[in-house]
Amino acid sequence: MEISDIIEGYRQTVIQIATPYSTGTGFYVAQYNLIVTNEHVVRDNKQVVIDGETFDKQLVDVIYLDPKYDLAFLSAPEGHKMTGLNIGSPVDLSEGDSVIAIGHPYGLKFGATQGIISNLLHKENDVHFIQHDAALNPGNSGGPLISTSGELVGINTFIIRDGNSIGFSLPLDYLLETFKEYRKEENLPAVRCNSCLNIVFEKDQKSKYCHNCGSKMKMIKDLHPYEPLGINKTIEEMLLALGHNVELSRRGPNNWEVRQGSAVISISYHEKTGLIIADAYLCLLPKHNLKPLYEFLLRENYSNQSLTFTVRNQDVILSILIYDQYLNAHTATELFKRLFLGADHYDDVLVNEYGALWKK
Repeated sequence: MEISDIIEGYRQTVIQIATPYSTGTGFYVAQYNLIVTNEHVVRDNKQVVIDGETFDKQLVDVIYLDPKYDLAFLSAPEGHKMTGLNIGSPVDLSEGDSVIAIGHPYGLKFGATQGIISNLLHKENDVHFIQHDAALNPGNSGGPLISTSGELVGINTFIIRDGNSIGFSLPLDYLLETFKEYRKEENLPAVRCNSCLNIVFEKDQKSKYCHNCGSKMKMIKDLHPYEPLGINKTIEEMLLALGHNVELSRRGPNNWEVRQGSAVISISYHEKTGLIIADAYLCLLPKHNLKPLYEFLLRENYSNQSLTFTVRNQDVILSILIYDQYLNAHTATELFKRLFLGADHYDDVLVNEYGALWKK
């Protein structure tokens, strides 16, 4: 089988994860009907946002946390059509073998990199990791590491900063061991104790202390919901006032994404500069008859207050820029309302009257 076919076969299996604190990757395991990712991707969250090829963006529950092996399990979305992995026995690996890392780097949609295993015995905190040079970037955490025959061999976990593509993946053995212990119950909420390393199910936990060793534990039910502060709170109040689901819109620290009609709108707050930037990605430039379209965009830029059209590669983008010192809930709601309504309106105008292309 070609490498490209193997990667394409994982497209429905690998999902995107977002929380108020980070973004990452997960993958669906069919025989257990759950999603696997890293614990650090979903840390401090009872629920996370997932997005995939076969289902709409939605919230799902975190049902297992394992700080020791940096593993977490999520509930599978209702009515999904993911094909998923059926995981078998660990694959025999050798240093020099080729591997493929799949994930959603930097919040982008699906990517794969290929590399070579350089060390099978790297050890961190008494846990062995597969060291390889398949490029891992922020957002790849929790994604699958697969062999060139398409079999799962590990979970992409961390990199060495400025390490020139030195990545580390948790071997499949640890995941299989965890499945065996966790699956004594039917996908019930549980946490691995950091001290005795036993998996403790919430239904058996009567206090804040592990009933096996007495160490203090934080169960999933004890986690507090995320509470935005300052400018983030103002932005989320605005989104709520305009009818958007705030929890589904969060895309990591200081980032949000919403859909208004046919347009996708990305909002980011840059604390160092104090700038809030909202970009509504509209349609795509056509190949022909561009002059009338450009003239229309320039006329609108001249007459519009606060809204600006730009063209980035093939994307037509409608944007607003606001300094945080001028932002309050009322002004934010009015400005973003103009952007949201304008985005949906201009998308239709550009496609129907100027030959622009719908963005898939």
